Amino acid sequence: MLQAAYVYHPDSLNYVFRRDHPFDQRRLVMTMELLEQVQALPENVIHIPSQPLNEQLLQRVHIPEYIETVKQLSLASPAEPYLSQAGQYGLDYDETPFFKGMHQSAAAIAAGSVYAAELVMSGKAEHALHLGGGLHHALPQKGAGFCIYNDASIAIRHIRDHYGARVLYIDTDVHHGDGVELSFYTDPEVFTYSIHETGKFLFPGTGRVEERGAGEGFGCTINVPVEPYTEDDSWLECFSTVLQQVLECARPDVIVSQHGCDAHALDPLSHIHCSMRIYREMPKLIHQAAHDFCNGRWVALGGGGYDIWRVVPRAWSLLWLEMSQHAILSEIDRHPLLALPPAWLARWQQESPVPLPDTWLDDVSRWEPMPRRSEITERNRHICELAASYLK
Repeated sequence: MLQAAYVYHPDSLNYVFRRDHPFDQRRLVMTMELLEQVQALPENVIHIPSQPLNEQLLQRVHIPEYIETVKQLSLASPAEPYLSQAGQYGLDYDETPFFKGMHQSAAAIAAGSVYAAELVMSGKAEHALHLGGGLHHALPQKGAGFCIYNDASIAIRHIRDHYGARVLYIDTDVHHGDGVELSFYTDPEVFTYSIHETGKFLFPGTGRVEERGAGEGFGCTINVPVEPYTEDDSWLECFSTVLQQVLECARPDVIVSQHGCDAHALDPLSHIHCSMRIYREMPKLIHQAAHDFCNGRWVALGGGGYDIWRVVPRAWSLLWLEMSQHAILSEIDRHPLLALPPAWLARWQQESPVPLPDTWLDDVSRWEPMPRRSEITERNRHICELAASYLK
């Protein structure tokens, strides 16, 4: 059995809305090249899915009318009435506009996440990472938030249908994992735990602590919406405290986690002020949880992250280094300002519009502290206490 498998579907690079769109798949290439530079990505751990996405599985998450509309809008010259009804399915806005080949690339991403789940559940790998996945905003009947098909929900559906396993879905993206929550809102065998910036100020506007599931799934939805300008200590305090209680309650057979890295202070689409430290610590906590509760079974997906130059490659590389327990991790822990590979910096600085950071973690001693830090921390603690009280 492989300790960790790195799933990569080349067709995911075709998931491109337009040249100036914030969802930029160069981040996948940059991450792989960074890992290769530190000898953390040997060929034997890279898995390329060979099977297309099962249409019946896709229909377990998305309604047929939506799927057909996606397919028709993927053509070079879409026909009426599909053009006129694109808005009905969330596909005619600047946020998630339709594009040629949309169905094929979105289906490839979903196939990658299902493949990662299958590697873990079949026992071929203890952990599996699919950074192309994590498109958690897609709803059963529409696209949203840069997401066409909800690959996380599709992978979880595969796990439930084929293995009957109890799933804990952990969402660390700064935006609420609304699509996955909705997919399993009434399912008592799928717990969803999302930490995110409060929807009072940020898309998608959901993820209140009072959202707890419904019917038989009541109590299986856990949300921790934190205040804008939350920093590392408060974010990690909230995440770790509630995570432990969620684990005790959920008792999962497998963890599926989403690792959007847009809670960083440099991300242009949110208001959280965290550093690279949280992207070192959260995977470590989830990794330990997988071994404590799931016999190591852990499927990790990518997600948001819109500073592709200074944040995403480092954050996602740290995730893989944790999953694979690469030796460089101990060096980073001893020397947080360990330098990034000069060859990688030289390669990508040529394209980057901003100076690239040259260390694995951030030198936060140079950052100005956020005003209202104590007030923000106390508000977040109150939300954590409320979320935890709902689990009792």
